[in-house]
Amino acid sequence: MPQGDLAHKDARTAILDAAERLFAELGYGGASMRAIAREAGVNQALVHYYFDSKDGLFSAVIERRAGDINLRRDDGLDALLAGGTPNLEAVVEALLRPTIELGHDDARGGAHYAKLIVALANGSDGRSRLLTSRHYDAIARRYIDALQTALPGLDRPSAVRGYLYCIGVALSVMARTGRAATLSDGVCDDDDPDVIIARVVPFLCAGLRALVVSGRSGAAGPTPTAQSS
Repeated sequence: MPQGDLAHKDARTAILDAAERLFAELGYGGASMRAIAREAGVNQALVHYYFDSKDGLFSAVIERRAGDINLRRDDGLDALLAGGTPNLEAVVEALLRPTIELGHDDARGGAHYAKLIVALANGSDGRSRLLTSRHYDAIARRYIDALQTALPGLDRPSAVRGYLYCIGVALSVMARTGRAATLSDGVCDDDDPDVIIARVVPFLCAGLRALVVSGRSGAAGPTPTAQSS
């Protein structure tokens, strides 16, 4: 790689890494372009040169990690579908594993991105909705389709809800918080993504299968009746 290209790549990566850290620690409003430039060790003008604006920089931070996650999700699902009707557990693992593994990968800024994506996924503001839709809707629809393929009888509304429940659980275990160790007095931990995935996948698949049973039985539950006083 020519020296100029290498310098360009290094500077851009340094800015993205710094922005990811500060957006995670301070939030979008608290992380200034000046502070990000200082953290990256570059001139603020260079940040504007590469990313134009704070919105552009924030979007690039999300795009970098989402792109890696979704590439792995796409590849995993392609491999499963190439073999015929996929196993439900395999579909859920292919969906969750890239997210959980990233959250545990300090070399790729996993802990910082975990904070960012949780806030983004739960955000009701226009920026959060736009970025979530832009970077995650296409892959979400692929996996919703795959859940219906793997689980005959799962209707579309239940598949959508089931997908969202899966993502909610994945985000809750994405980062190493130490919460499991605290609540279990050290018996459980959240250091090993393989252990987490091995527990989470059957838990979620049981819930997805319950949605099929609920749909067939009309699962709203018994109609409340008035009781005499």
